[in-house]
Amino acid sequence: MKKFLSLLMALAMTLSLAACGSKKEAAPAQSEAPAASETRTLRVAMECAYAPYNWTQSDDSNGAVPISGSSDYAYGYDVMMAKYICEQLGWNLEIVKSDWESIIPAIQSGTVDAGICGQSITSDRLEMVDFSDPYYYATIVTVVAEDGAYADAASVADLAGGTCTSQLNTIWYDNCLPQIPDANILPGQESAPAMIVALTSGRVDYIVTDQPTGLAAVAANPGLKLLDFTGTDGAFEVSDEDINIGISVQKGSTELLDAINGVLATLTEEDYTNMMNEAISVQPLSE
Repeated sequence: MKKFLSLLMALAMTLSLAACGSKKEAAPAQSEAPAASETRTLRVAMECAYAPYNWTQSDDSNGAVPISGSSDYAYGYDVMMAKYICEQLGWNLEIVKSDWESIIPAIQSGTVDAGICGQSITSDRLEMVDFSDPYYYATIVTVVAEDGAYADAASVADLAGGTCTSQLNTIWYDNCLPQIPDANILPGQESAPAMIVALTSGRVDYIVTDQPTGLAAVAANPGLKLLDFTGTDGAFEVSDEDINIGISVQKGSTELLDAINGVLATLTEEDYTNMMNEAISVQPLSE
């Protein structure tokens, strides 16, 4: 009898251990279930105040995109480009409105993923961020009052002695204005609209900027005239890095940069020109 009871107890212990073992094996199977994949969101910084590259508007007309944390929308060439990139890659797009001076720090800190904001690919900026291949090539122009003293200028030399300004911390202000003989260079302006207001209000004789910004200024202000000395002996001296516009990303973001460059490789200079012309045609007519 004792031997029989011992056998029953041994069998019960064996069944108990087997049951415990089956429970331990079941738990990992539940925790290892694959998580649902998430669509990437590309967070893009821009001023939303730099027509025709980017601007702010009150509705989603023409395909404008909501500005993060705002009831307003952003549109322009940069938004068109950001949308195209995200559409091709299957990503979501978030537009983050940023002051010009805060864009590169935001990229460096990881607050945003990229700056698509009309930035020239300069050596100074390349020390702080990485850049994509160019997504636009912008020549340097001068904008004057069509009835002003410099309306017939045909070279940089003809701008001599004028009062002028441009946007702060741009190649227009840092590199181009100093090339004008005896120029009275006023402090740089915080934004493109601000430098245009300086001209339309008569505070300066002319401003120096890139061609798209100049074309947008003239389209919005009929009293202005665009002067382009490109291809002449009297042109501004600029390098390719001064006129090549790129998309900035955090240093070492190779995967992101490769993805963006892959999309840009599908576009031609003609595509860029057509997109920019479309942006200029629908820009706001008031600053």
